[in-house]
Amino acid sequence: MNEPQVDAPRTVSHDLPVSPEFEVFMAGDWTPTPLVADIRLAAADFTPARRARLSARFPGERLIIPAGELKVRSNDCDHRFRPYSAYAWLTGLTGEEQAGHVLVLEPDGPHRHEAVLYVRPRSPRTDGGFYRDRRYGEFWVGRRPDLDEAERMTGIRCTGLGDRGMLPPGRDATVDAELAAVLGELRLIKDAWEVDQVQFAVDHTAAGFEDVVRDLPRALAHPRGERWIEGVFGLRARAEGNGTGYETIVASGAHACVLHWIRNDGPLDARQLLLLDSGVETDSLYTADITRTLPLSGRFSPVQRQVYDLVLAAQDAGIAALRPGASFRDFHRAAMRVIAEGLTEWGVLKSPEGDLHRRYTLCSSGHMLGLDVHDCAQARVESYLDGVLEEGQVLTVEPGLYLQPDDETLPDELRGMGVRIEDDLVITAEGARLMSGALPRTPDAIEAWMGELTESR
Repeated sequence: MNEPQVDAPRTVSHDLPVSPEFEVFMAGDWTPTPLVADIRLAAADFTPARRARLSARFPGERLIIPAGELKVRSNDCDHRFRPYSAYAWLTGLTGEEQAGHVLVLEPDGPHRHEAVLYVRPRSPRTDGGFYRDRRYGEFWVGRRPDLDEAERMTGIRCTGLGDRGMLPPGRDATVDAELAAVLGELRLIKDAWEVDQVQFAVDHTAAGFEDVVRDLPRALAHPRGERWIEGVFGLRARAEGNGTGYETIVASGAHACVLHWIRNDGPLDARQLLLLDSGVETDSLYTADITRTLPLSGRFSPVQRQVYDLVLAAQDAGIAALRPGASFRDFHRAAMRVIAEGLTEWGVLKSPEGDLHRRYTLCSSGHMLGLDVHDCAQARVESYLDGVLEEGQVLTVEPGLYLQPDDETLPDELRGMGVRIEDDLVITAEGARLMSGALPRTPDAIEAWMGELTESR
């Protein structure tokens, strides 16, 4: 969950003072530049229902949902800003200019609220801030909507940030655990627009994986081939969306045994496997989350195929367990049963019973997906992890085997190999729809796919 950050002090500007004559000169002779008339956000058709569902859970209470603040990366340079996911979900606003903005749901009778957005209006051309304020000035960071434009975009009443000085306290989503939990629970089931946004992210992620395979020859030749691949995928993510939804994992060889390997500074060896875990984040901030484990030579060796086949069988079992009314944990249990039985057949375990298989799997086999890669993480356990699946939920199924290079319980030929297969699915009335089916999953299909892409390069 992307928690808003506390604003940090800035260094003193080193700009020279400006003369009164220059201030007057800069204040005049600017052509009006209104935004286009049709600026209503597509999400604005869905946000009123989302706010109404939240309102019904907290009758008569003031609810405060901040977008978050800018956070310093180094000295006077900020990290790229991404709004708090609940703020984006309730307003449809996702841009970097949202830093510091606040949505307030004001009680308006016992059973409803009025939404009010406190925003930083467009920089006026009269006070010098538009060209001197490096953090918020229009000439430094780009144009913001004025209040009228913001209202037309969102359908929400907007007022200036300076007007919130008299705002009475209320439940703050960034500090109130109950409000944060309810927001997570309300987001568990996606509306049709949200499902479409995730599908859009998935489709572009599939294209990014194709880009990577096409460029493998150059990545293999580079001393930091992992980073080359990260850059190739990142280009697709920035060109088609907001960027990546999380730090890309490019793990070759034994690096794949590190679940969140994001250093991505290693070379590639054609004799090894590559684990690529990445997702495009759309401009609306919905992300995909897909993992493929690929043979860098284009062909699986017999032992690589053995490990891959077991993980694929586990994923198939997990996917088969997805249906409305099933326990959320059922698909993980189904996948782990296959893994434990396979490890027993290999002689790594003496029995599939118990939890000793976890030495080689380490984590759960999936999670909710949406505005956050690990979506709805603040939802209460009884509503999420111990809850049941419902139509409209979007989630990943991602079993893996992580066979550490120094694990003496394993035969030498298995050590240093990590395999994870991750796909994105939406729960339907009949079961689940595979959203990432454009990418091959079976070893034969992967080899054929890689061959076609490298030959067409």
